[in-house]
Amino acid sequence: MNQPSRANPAQARALLTVAFGPSAVALVIIAAIVLVQLVIANSDMTGTFGAVASMWLGTHLVPISIGGRVIEVLPLLPTAAMVWGVARTVASALAPTTSWYVIRWVIASALAGPLLMTAISLAIIHDASTVLTQLQSPNALRAFGCVLGVHAVGAVIGVVTRVGRRIALVLQLPSWPMDAARGAVAGVLALFGLSGAVTAGSLVVHWATMDQLYSVTNDFVGQLSLTLLAILYAPNVILGSCALAVGSSAHVGTATFSAFAVFGGSCRRYPFWRRSPPRRWGRPGSR
Repeated sequence: MNQPSRANPAQARALLTVAFGPSAVALVIIAAIVLVQLVIANSDMTGTFGAVASMWLGTHLVPISIGGRVIEVLPLLPTAAMVWGVARTVASALAPTTSWYVIRWVIASALAGPLLMTAISLAIIHDASTVLTQLQSPNALRAFGCVLGVHAVGAVIGVVTRVGRRIALVLQLPSWPMDAARGAVAGVLALFGLSGAVTAGSLVVHWATMDQLYSVTNDFVGQLSLTLLAILYAPNVILGSCALAVGSSAHVGTATFSAFAVFGGSCRRYPFWRRSPPRRWGRPGSR
C-alpha cells in the first residue's frame, strides 16, 4: 500500500478490514455476551438481534430506549476500545510513504463501513421493536452522528500516527504545534492517571459501603455482572474525578459534586458510585 495510484486486491482486502474489522469484532463480543446472559437467565432467543444491534450502537454512545426509559449515560470503556481499534486498524493499513490517494480511501472506508452497519442496526432494531414493544428505535440522525464521530476520531488518530509528520511538512507548520500537542497529551494522561489513583484509593476507603450494594443480587453470576458493569463505567468515574481536580463539577444521577459544594440527588446503585461523598453531604444511592 505504498505508492500505486490504483487499488489492487491486497489494498481492497485492507480497505475491507478498515471498514468492517473493528465493528465486526465488537459485534462478535456483544453477541457472545448477549447469548451467555440469555442462557444464564434461561430465556428464549426472541429479540436477540435487536439486543445485539442496540448494544453495538451503545458502544458509540447512542442512547438506548427500553421500556420508555432512555439510557443516555453510557459506559466510556467500550467507546474508548472502539476508538483504539479503529486507530490501530487505520494505522496498520498505512505506511509513512503511503500516497495521499490511498490515505483518502482508507479514511473513507473507516467512515463508510460503520455508517452502513449503523443503517443495518437501525433496521434490525426497528424490526425487533415490532415483537418486543419495550425496545424503541433510537433517533436515526443522532445514531449516524455518534457513530461517525467515534470512528472519525479513531481514523484521525490512526492517520496522524502514521503520516503526521508528512502532514505538518505539507502544511508547512512550525515545530511548536507538535511539541505543544505532545505536552498537552502528556498532561491529560497524567491528570487521568492521578485521578484514577485517587478513584482507586477512594474505593478502598469506602469498600465496606460499596460491598453493601452487592446485596441486590444473591448469586455469583449477578455479582459478576454487576462488577463488570462497574468496570465499564470506571472511565466515567475517573473523568468525574478529573473534573473535580480542575475545579469543575461532576454529575452522578441527579446529584452534583464539586470541590466547593455538594447538591444531593439520587443515582443508580453501581459499586463505583459509592466513592461519592457520604450521605450526610448529599443523597447518592437513594435509588
